[in-house]
Amino acid sequence: MQGAGPGAAAAVLVAAGGTGGHLFPAEALAAALIRRGVSVHLATDRRAARYGGAFAEDAVHVVASATLRGRNPVAVAKTLAALGVGVYQANALIGRLQPAAVIGFGGYPTIPPVLAAAWRGVPSLIHDANAVIGRANRFLAPRVTAIATTFPDLFGNAPALAAKATLTGNPVRPAVAAAATIPYPDPDPSGPLRLLIFGGSQGARVLADVVPPAVALLQPELRARLSVVQQARDEDVARVRTAYGEASVAAEVAPFFADLPARLAASHLVVARSGASTVAELAAIGRPSVLVPLPHALDQDQFANAGVLEQAGGAIRIVQDAFTPARLAAEIAALAAAPPRLAAMAQAARSLGRLDAADRLADLVLAVARKDATK
Repeated sequence: MQGAGPGAAAAVLVAAGGTGGHLFPAEALAAALIRRGVSVHLATDRRAARYGGAFAEDAVHVVASATLRGRNPVAVAKTLAALGVGVYQANALIGRLQPAAVIGFGGYPTIPPVLAAAWRGVPSLIHDANAVIGRANRFLAPRVTAIATTFPDLFGNAPALAAKATLTGNPVRPAVAAAATIPYPDPDPSGPLRLLIFGGSQGARVLADVVPPAVALLQPELRARLSVVQQARDEDVARVRTAYGEASVAAEVAPFFADLPARLAASHLVVARSGASTVAELAAIGRPSVLVPLPHALDQDQFANAGVLEQAGGAIRIVQDAFTPARLAAEIAALAAAPPRLAAMAQAARSLGRLDAADRLADLVLAVARKDATK
């Protein structure tokens, strides 16, 4: 992405950790702002290199950060020192760019730029993509000008934070918005059944361990109908391919699919983790899913995210301890035998989609910047 050139309005600085869950909505916001003539810069950590191409090289700024992972005094001291260096770097970056606003998308790499902006009096915002607020955003929330949320009632017990919160939804990438125009491909009871499995930007070992043996438990007639696309870690690809071959199931297995939104749109059923971006994309495109939340997370955000889709009727949530080959095989068989149920789940998921989230968030960012400019 590139800025709008010499005549552009003051820049907006976007801060996001270097994972897809944080960078994808940041990319979507940047596209919406650039369409309005606003130059956009990204402050992130070194992991963002794997998503190269979303932002122009000269608009990406690496700021030091670290994640607090425990209470060991030495580890805590190292984390605080890294964040301190990051605040110093972010303060200098903000001084150089003079942005109209700074917005963070969660994760510890968000803290230095947003904190530096708040201290300098630059309008600052955070966006939280989950059904429960993350730790970094929880720290920043009292300090920022405005808060954008994906789910309603995120601050039901915090009226001061609720007063500056706006429900925008989670921005989705342009490729997802394009995929959302494709109608759900109603499965033919005797035709192909397309199954998509992925576990986030790096895949998930549990899906490699459970899904192929679950498929092998299905009746031969159903296995013959299956067309499987599965994302797996590099070290798991060979054994997953072998497992599908032994079950005589057509399968494409790879560590990464650049065209995942299009594959999602082509699928009849998705089996996945329930990170914020995954849930937002399932809702935007409208596809039924079996969701396996990442266990042991301190905030249990994925469990809550999956619960939103399940409550709407668009997903089946299975905690990892209960995610066995037998359980998954039973769910797949039941859904395959009931095409109207799959179609109803797709429609229920789609009812939660917010394709205008990027524009709603861009409106909020610019409104906060304009309000500050008129003081």
